Amino acid sequence: MSILNAIIASISIILLLSVSTSTSAKRDDTNTRVVRWAHVYEPSHALHKWALWASEEIYKQTDGRYKIEVYASSSLGKEAHINQSLSLGSLDIIYTGTSFASQIYKPLGLSEMPYIFEDYTHWQRFVNSPVFTGLANEYKRLSGGNVIVSSTYYGERHLTSNRPVITPEQIEGLKIRVPGAAVYQLFPLSLGAKPSPISFSEVYLAIQQGVVDAQENPLPTIQAKKFYEVQSHINLTGHILGSILAVVSGRTWNELSPDDQRIFTTVLNQAAEKVSSETRFNEQNLSSWFEAQGITINQVNRSAFRQKVLGFYEHTTFSYDRDIYESIQAL
Repeated sequence: MSILNAIIASISIILLLSVSTSTSAKRDDTNTRVVRWAHVYEPSHALHKWALWASEEIYKQTDGRYKIEVYASSSLGKEAHINQSLSLGSLDIIYTGTSFASQIYKPLGLSEMPYIFEDYTHWQRFVNSPVFTGLANEYKRLSGGNVIVSSTYYGERHLTSNRPVITPEQIEGLKIRVPGAAVYQLFPLSLGAKPSPISFSEVYLAIQQGVVDAQENPLPTIQAKKFYEVQSHINLTGHILGSILAVVSGRTWNELSPDDQRIFTTVLNQAAEKVSSETRFNEQNLSSWFEAQGITINQVNRSAFRQKVLGFYEHTTFSYDRDIYESIQAL
């Protein structure tokens, strides 16, 4: 009988330990908030790579309170959809082009206007300026509390085509794929070309099937999306220095403690700096890589393009805030 009691006691201890361990695991699961971060870029893109790094850093620095799952390649929706999902609270973080965020607060789109920046250092001054802070604050107010945490350099946008485009006259009549936001139509419209808004995930097929004659994107994106497989020329127009924003939904942001808000802000800005540096390095070294693939790289008369585009602004009905435009130019 004593042996039986001993066995029963042993089994009770084992069961107790098992229950205790199970309860602890559930508590850990409960204490870990899963955060969903969506974007439209390829897994090979620097944006995705450093988003994964940021996910790991935030998990470590918050002692496992926040686990970020990063979804690439439009797997949770195209760009317009993920912006909507952020506002509805079904996504926690997104990467989005500034032009998409500007659909909530239009002046944000000024930084995507062709040739508004003279060079990369001009773009850097803008991102670190009170002008950008003011735009982000107004976006937060109008979006119901969504927070622009960082801005990442996306690269100079260049035109790809199947023939050289070296002067403004050579672009006339081309049907050019552009993103959906109106600001991207300014470049083709100002030069006599035809803008054709097409979703990012459909661009390759649109070029391949001849739906459009050309498209425009930074060199790292042209590489990542393999547009060089269906276009033979890259024309270095450098007409837009693009930005990608990391935006946290207002609901998620308000759930964070002040300390965790600081962690998210610091880490996401570190990721933005890493992506910007890598993008800048890549675009300065990719021309030779494309040439090795048999692609023709064309240096263009950029000043002629810039002059014609800026002259178009004086006569267009496109509405923008002149004071903010002048403030960005003055930087």
